[in-house]
Amino acid sequence: MSRPLVEVRDLAMHFPIHSGLLRRRTGWVKAVDGVNLDVAEGETLGLVGESGCGKSTTGRAILRLYDVTRGSIRIDGAEIATAGQAELRRMRPRMQMVFQDPQASLDPRMTVEAIIREPLDEHTGLSRAEKREKVHALMDAVGLSRGFAGRYPHAFSGGQRQRIGIARALALNPKFVVCDEPIAALDVSIQAQVVNLLEDLQERFGLTYLFISHDLSMVRHIATRVAVMYLGRIVETGPREAIFAEPLHPYTQALLSAVPDPDPGLARGSERIVLKGDVPSPANPPPGCNFSTRCPRVMEICRRLDPAPREVAPGRAVACHLYDEATRTAGDAPAAREANDEHQQGALT
Repeated sequence: MSRPLVEVRDLAMHFPIHSGLLRRRTGWVKAVDGVNLDVAEGETLGLVGESGCGKSTTGRAILRLYDVTRGSIRIDGAEIATAGQAELRRMRPRMQMVFQDPQASLDPRMTVEAIIREPLDEHTGLSRAEKREKVHALMDAVGLSRGFAGRYPHAFSGGQRQRIGIARALALNPKFVVCDEPIAALDVSIQAQVVNLLEDLQERFGLTYLFISHDLSMVRHIATRVAVMYLGRIVETGPREAIFAEPLHPYTQALLSAVPDPDPGLARGSERIVLKGDVPSPANPPPGCNFSTRCPRVMEICRRLDPAPREVAPGRAVACHLYDEATRTAGDAPAAREANDEHQQGALT
């Protein structure tokens, strides 16, 4: 992997819970709780997980759209987790975001030209003619006609509005772009066009993406590496093909088993893993491993100790006691241990 452009260490984002007549703080919602991520320069890291696991909050916290509870965030060598607002403003051109809902993220009272030009107004000293030429070049890059520059967002389709949002994100020539489910609000027929556009722009401008999505088939298409998130924590990371071919964490296995296969023959031969129970509340996570309440291979130690991420192969890490040597040699859950040894041997060969 090339030099990390983004380095995230022990990132936590806790939101206070207030209740009662006096609105006193009675707890915390641990939306993100100890996330570690590296995004190499020029790659696309796919962040996946079910709804409510903290993916979008992670992306927003990395860009300091929230004041983080704790942790370190370094983008292109600069620490932004503790940076003040004036310093953050100077860093904004390096990092941008494409939001999930293009209709909600565009000001309906501004024309397309004004929307794309706004970052240039705020962060550059270009002349009006230079800004207009830059806006037209960005519209060309994302596949929008220059004749649309005077129109308002309501006059466009969902896919076209997302292209406007992408053009705005690229106005300041950023190095790092967080794509927060950029295709979730689009028709299926348009999703592939937007993803192909993101790939073309990455190659053309040398962009680095954090691609957040619950659409695993789309992540497999665009991502270089994949990080799997559950209840505010990263449970597995690795190269795309390795994750999809041999998932190691029980949650990753269940998640990928839910992806429909277009080949009926292969679909009949695959085993569907159905998780029992509900996702615990991030306001009251279970002790030990967050996945212990639903894991089909849970051991007694899982309910007591939170597993640390462990590198099980070059570039692959998994946070699970099934892959902890100390756990397997301690005589904990022999049946589960034996079954896991067989699975791990097959996964790593």
